[in-house]
Amino acid sequence: MARADNDTWDITESVGATALGVAAARAAESESENPLISDPFARVFLDAAGEGMWTWFAAPNLPAEIVEAEPELQPRMRGMVDYMAARTSFFDQFFLDATRAGVAQVVILAAGLDSRAWRLPWPDGTTVYELDQPRVLEFKSATLREHGARPTCNLVPVPVDLRHDWPAALQGAGFDAEAPGAWSAEGLLPFLPAVAHELLFERVHALGAAGSRIAVEAPGPDFLDEAAIARRRANMRRIRDLMAKLEPDRDLPEVQDLWYFEEREDVGDWLRRHGWDVTVTPAEQMMADCGRRPPQNIEDAAPSTLFVSAGRGAGVSPE
Repeated sequence: MARADNDTWDITESVGATALGVAAARAAESESENPLISDPFARVFLDAAGEGMWTWFAAPNLPAEIVEAEPELQPRMRGMVDYMAARTSFFDQFFLDATRAGVAQVVILAAGLDSRAWRLPWPDGTTVYELDQPRVLEFKSATLREHGARPTCNLVPVPVDLRHDWPAALQGAGFDAEAPGAWSAEGLLPFLPAVAHELLFERVHALGAAGSRIAVEAPGPDFLDEAAIARRRANMRRIRDLMAKLEPDRDLPEVQDLWYFEEREDVGDWLRRHGWDVTVTPAEQMMADCGRRPPQNIEDAAPSTLFVSAGRGAGVSPE
């Protein structure tokens, strides 16, 4: 499904379907023998969405025909589950550290099927703003209501496209730009055009009072590398072809078709240039810190992304 200006989607379509893929990874990890994270709602979302490409990701076993024809697929999928588990743990800890330090406003950009507002032990008085497409947020809230789940914070959904004037929507929902906030951009940036990427950080900076914090999953050094793009595309094409033979009615979208491969400034450099104190951790190190490592001897077994965390000191004011 090609991207277009102002495109929109349901949870089972386009960018929305990728949120189900991530939920499938969280479900697989949560249901594993020694889980790094616990997300009791991930499986709830999958059950509500029904069958789709995400079902393969959450399945404990792949069809024998797939394993025989593509022996690297199983360890690749395990590597992605490990990556998503470590990524989830990284952002969980970021938010808990920020709110325990006194930051009472949390902003989750492109919240998708993130269930932190329902599963983390937020300090009393914490408000979590979730920004995403209206139909995505409605699917999530309706599914969790039917499941009887209740948020563990003051949850404020903000249905808005991040390519539009989301700061106005956020402030209209009650966000106080004079008070510090904790922001996250997880699994988001490749889905934004470079112009929207730049604008996103300009807006966060404008709304980020002293004491604010941000955590970002940023594109790695090989994001625009043509050889790396071609390898990932070839791997996905082989899997698509195999799955199509077994289940012709199941569509497996190419995630890279949803990304914008455009030049953009390094996130850590941008934040430093605007006065934030920045720490950058490569994905492999972040995984190792969580006791997880990509499968050995398998190229591109986990994304080579960068995990950026930054804080804004009292001496820095919005430009």
